[in-house]
Amino acid sequence: MSKEQKEFLRKYKLDKRITILFQVMIVVLLIVSWELLSKYNVINPFIFSSPSKVIKTIYGLYIDGNLFNHIWVTVYETLIAFAIGLIISLIISILLYLYNKVYKVVDPFLTCLNSLPKVALGPMIIIIAGANVKSIIVMAVLINVIVITTVILNGFYGTDKLRLKLMHSFGASKYQILKYLVIPSSYKTIISSFKLGISMSLIGVISGEFLVSRAGLGYLIIYGTQVFNLDLVVSGILLLIIISYILYKAVLYIEDILLNK
Repeated sequence: MSKEQKEFLRKYKLDKRITILFQVMIVVLLIVSWELLSKYNVINPFIFSSPSKVIKTIYGLYIDGNLFNHIWVTVYETLIAFAIGLIISLIISILLYLYNKVYKVVDPFLTCLNSLPKVALGPMIIIIAGANVKSIIVMAVLINVIVITTVILNGFYGTDKLRLKLMHSFGASKYQILKYLVIPSSYKTIISSFKLGISMSLIGVISGEFLVSRAGLGYLIIYGTQVFNLDLVVSGILLLIIISYILYKAVLYIEDILLNK
């Protein structure tokens, strides 16, 4: 390794450490500020709680044996919804690419469905699927599938036009073009859709848990609201932030493995 390469790596690692340090400092500053503002009643401690109260609430859930159960329920539902949504999105994207005329017909309807608040369909979903985990997963899939499909289709239709013409000139069928050119060219886009898909799945799961659930972080938040235990509400929100960060980092790790293998 040359001196220039070593110097570049040294600067890269140093920049990365400085970035992480600043991120940690921002988090610590926010927590300390939140605690002090709540302690001296600059903000309403009943509504906004405080880090110390949140820690006590989370510890209480742990002592009662409910903490990891609620976390696991939400993570499990999110992963199931993400997997189902990804498979459905890939199938729909492939079919719509192969049948371009169908895509032109349904494109405006996809846009309308994407803008429709899926929570509005909650009562119908509950009646059809029942007041159980199925309704929560269906809600999450409805939220993530159109978004993921749109991203993947954009990748498919963003394939290099010159390469497409070259494949056509050799007499390749649309299926062969899809298999040997379009999908490989859109590989990064498909993998990148994982990040959007996991976040949309988590949003969908929490929306579903708000409507019908007996466990999960969404249940904790809605239950805390009903009994005016805002410490529980803020604790649920904080746990959601932590889980969403962990899931996002896990997807980034998987993305890095798949793109660099």
